[in-house]
Amino acid sequence: MHTLYICYFGLREPLVQTQVLPYLREIARDGIEVSLLTYEPERRRAWPRQERADWSERLARDGIHWFSLAYHKRPSLPATLFDILTGTLFAARLSRGESIDVLHARGHVAAAIGALAKRLSGTRLIFDIRGFMPEEYVDASLWPEGGLLYRWTKAAERRIMAAADAFVVLTDRARQILFAGRPDTDSEGRPVEVIPCCVDFSRFQAAESLSRAELREQLGVKGRRVLVYVGALGGWYLTAQMADFMAFAHQRDPSIFCMILTQSPPEMIGNHLRALGLGEGDCLIRKVSPQEIPRYLKAADLAISFIKPCYSKLSSSPTKIAEYLASGLPVITNAHIGDLDQLIENDRVGVILEDFTPDSCLAALAAAESMIERGGIAERCRASAYARFDLVKVGGFRYRRLYHRLQEGEAAARPRSSAAPR
Repeated sequence: MHTLYICYFGLREPLVQTQVLPYLREIARDGIEVSLLTYEPERRRAWPRQERADWSERLARDGIHWFSLAYHKRPSLPATLFDILTGTLFAARLSRGESIDVLHARGHVAAAIGALAKRLSGTRLIFDIRGFMPEEYVDASLWPEGGLLYRWTKAAERRIMAAADAFVVLTDRARQILFAGRPDTDSEGRPVEVIPCCVDFSRFQAAESLSRAELREQLGVKGRRVLVYVGALGGWYLTAQMADFMAFAHQRDPSIFCMILTQSPPEMIGNHLRALGLGEGDCLIRKVSPQEIPRYLKAADLAISFIKPCYSKLSSSPTKIAEYLASGLPVITNAHIGDLDQLIENDRVGVILEDFTPDSCLAALAAAESMIERGGIAERCRASAYARFDLVKVGGFRYRRLYHRLQEGEAAARPRSSAAPR
């Protein structure tokens, strides 16, 4: 079997490095021939010939054949439509020339490319649903619900759902919404797999050999408790609420040190923290590479994740949660995000915050501290991460299983009905 994985991101994106490539290596381990198509911003300028050749060689050693097209950003809609057109023609031509069996599309734009290329080439299509994309734009206040872009995208989504031969979703809640609660197929027998955002535990095992005391001394947090956040700021990520929570924690215990590891501009949260009374010696806001994340997390004591609780986030599996747990860190997170409520409560690896009032925040901090003081929390967190988010035993296994099911012809025949959120 030969698959073409279509990804509407650039190869250097942290998401591609920590999520896409590890999954593709797992798929290739099973004897499946893997090709990858990415979209590169400023492709000619940003990719010197030698660097491109080096990456191609490196990926080829992992069993991945890399292809790329130029990503166009503006004007937004025409640029995206142009990218869909070029991707469709490229994927269809490659499918015929290289005997591609499966187009594996990550997200809605890639799935539009896959659905159109399928019509031209006769391949099968896996729709890897990374979230309820039209609803995400509405929930982020970028599109009005019922507006033209929303309606166009929903119409395209229905066509993609009808064209797909198999599906991946990130959460059980998304599966229940999209596929009427069926365990592993849709109503027409097409395979469905729930595959959350997993982590490569080899990244975190490498950090286990490091001295926590030395890491904390290097960061200047010796003798302090460290509250950490990893990820983007703004949008669906409740930056003001995170700053408020950190201020509550620091007021309650001045020894608390706040560490924010983000690719976003530091001032997005730094200004909030300074206005709330936290000085430079009380927090660290830093951009770090994905490879560095485990060593920073090892220096922490407690992690937070606050995401806007809205309909689209029922489909979300935040990678940061898997990384926190893999590092042995208990988590304070707000309610109604993906499958986290059930996970946190069942595995006893953190605290669910129902609202952001000062009393609720202080109660959550007290509950988390009590959990830490009772002992055994780090071991429970790592066990939860291994059971739910291990790249090999969960992510890789389920992706390979999906390909086997597709190969064995479990996908139902046409005609197909459309299924879509809402």
